[in-house]
Amino acid sequence: MIREWVQELGYSGAQSEDAVQGNTLNLQIGDIVLTAELADNSSVDALREMLSAGPLEIDMQDYGDMEKVGSLGQDLPVNDEQITTEAGDLILYQGNSFVIYYAPNTWNFTRLGKINGVSAEELQDILGEGDITVTLSLAE
Repeated sequence: MIREWVQELGYSGAQSEDAVQGNTLNLQIGDIVLTAELADNSSVDALREMLSAGPLEIDMQDYGDMEKVGSLGQDLPVNDEQITTEAGDLILYQGNSFVIYYAPNTWNFTRLGKINGVSAEELQDILGEGDITVTLSLAE
């Protein structure tokens, strides 16, 4: 009886899995792989579409002792709002720059997601000083 009622509502397990699939981003930095929970906006939808073709390597540089920033190589739609960042925030800046914050900053940004399970100190250690390459991919 419950199964029939759930089916009448149009729910199926496959739909539920599809809704969750693609909501986790992998960030590989050297030998370390971090995961991030993605936000829900058109910028993230466009990023997912970009990553559906395969992983993306981004060369990133330090900026302002608070973030690593690198070019995505194309423009994504923006969903800017006034945000005060925290360590682990993933941000789209000016539609074409991917940013990993490791210290706070307040500005109009588009939120892409948040890295899971690392402290500000751990994240700074992982990101290190100077230039890095981050490989983005969708978790399977």
